Amino acid sequence: METQPLYDLAPLARLMLLGLLIALGPLAWIRFRSRGASPTRRLQMLTVLTLFLTFDLVLFGSFTRLTDSGLGCPDWPGCYGNASPVGARHEIAAAQEVMPTGPVTHGKAWVEMIHRYLATGVGVLIIVMTASAWVQRRMQARADADAARGGVAKVDGLPSPWWPTFTLFWVCLQGAFGALTVTMKLFPAIVTLHLMGGLVLLALLCVQAVQHTRVACGDSAVQVSAGLRWAMWAVLGLLGLQVALGGWVSTNYAVLACSTFPTCQGSWWPDMDFGQGFQIWRELGLLKDGSHISFAGLTAIHYVHRLAAYAVLLALGWLAWRLHRTAGLRSQARWLAALALLQLATGLSNVVLDWPLVAAVLHTGGAAALVVVLTWGLAASRAVAVAGTPIEIHAPARRAESV
Repeated sequence: METQPLYDLAPLARLMLLGLLIALGPLAWIRFRSRGASPTRRLQMLTVLTLFLTFDLVLFGSFTRLTDSGLGCPDWPGCYGNASPVGARHEIAAAQEVMPTGPVTHGKAWVEMIHRYLATGVGVLIIVMTASAWVQRRMQARADADAARGGVAKVDGLPSPWWPTFTLFWVCLQGAFGALTVTMKLFPAIVTLHLMGGLVLLALLCVQAVQHTRVACGDSAVQVSAGLRWAMWAVLGLLGLQVALGGWVSTNYAVLACSTFPTCQGSWWPDMDFGQGFQIWRELGLLKDGSHISFAGLTAIHYVHRLAAYAVLLALGWLAWRLHRTAGLRSQARWLAALALLQLATGLSNVVLDWPLVAAVLHTGGAAALVVVLTWGLAASRAVAVAGTPIEIHAPARRAESV
């Protein structure tokens, strides 16, 4: 049987057309809802909606991984050189006949391709965001020039268009990692980096959503102490490390290495092989020498993530308490507390309920939401100091509490 090449760009134009058609729905909705609104308001709506759809894409990516659909179409960007599983039905049927529960089935092929369609649609929306930002920057430059000639003071304008430009670069990089996920056969390091890249994309879009909302609503940044700002950055960094550890657990299928809580395999310190568990650049299930990773290696992966979770939950709880004392950031505080509880509940469910799909997807979604909320808090605030002493100044504007 002829081998299908890993890269087949023949269906690329049709996939891009499908992405454009998918993006037309959100764009038409924004056009309808923003009738009579200013260009700034329309760009704000587009950014917030793109953030929402990207969050959904991250959740669907988690569903794709957890249902073992990542290789449902073993080539990229299409499916056996076709734009949809319909055109590849014969090849998929042949693969499914050989391995009925293998990586290639009709259901898994559709899950994988829907994920690619949605990703392409989000990419189109980010292209529109970028083009709109540069057009508005040019219009603002003309308005500023006219104002200067008329002796009118220049007002604060739009956020820099370099934000969506970098976001466009990042989503292209994400697409490249998505391709490598398929062509490198779910290489754990690549899959984990793809997950982390998705969360960075969410953070980039969140920053822009907050900036555009502040401009559209006329809100100012919430003023906080420098110490609190550093604490928010530190917790975000700690959360990023924990997400990477969680991705490493998921991509190595190490969730069930410990099926009890709070102990693991009946011990507070089970048999673990950290050298094997954190050998990063290797194929799925194998070590660099080609031998299979041991159960002790999988246990090390799981248990490090569990131990780090204790520190992250404590940090989130403390930060939620601090933010709740700051007017203008109380919404973020409530979200942090609720999401921390969700992560605890779904994490425990994954262990004691044999990794149920709903809990696993929600666990990834909770981590993504935590990244968004922490980024929201950072983007909506700035550090101030009075007389050389950092203090917390409560912002009078309540609209800063919502994106």
